[in-house]
Amino acid sequence: QVQLVESGGGLVQAGGSLRLSCAASGSIFSINAMGWYRQAPGKQRELVAAITSSGSTVYADSVKGRFTISRDNAKNTVYLQMNSLKPEDTAVYYCKIATTVSGYWGQGTQVTVSA
Repeated sequence: QVQLVESGGGLVQAGGSLRLSCAASGSIFSINAMGWYRQAPGKQRELVAAITSSGSTVYADSVKGRFTISRDNAKNTVYLQMNSLKPEDTAVYYCKIATTVSGYWGQGTQVTVSA
């Protein structure tokens, strides 16, 4: 069994910053990629950023230059530093990890950016 615990969401004004964390625990043998997705009301879930075990990263065009993904392999934790937040960043943010066995989702954390 694998558990993902997310934290760091909340309400922030436009231009502000938040840092999301996602810690994985349980029967984890090897984590390959770790990533963050988001889903706004009435929209499909979309990839925000992902990072491989070697540190390669990919970002959605809408967040490039504002968000930074990082990971601590010793702690099985992935982070998302979000700067210069915009109202359109408002969504539920989910972390996801991909192991050699399967993929796992976090429960989601709400990020609300007020204008």
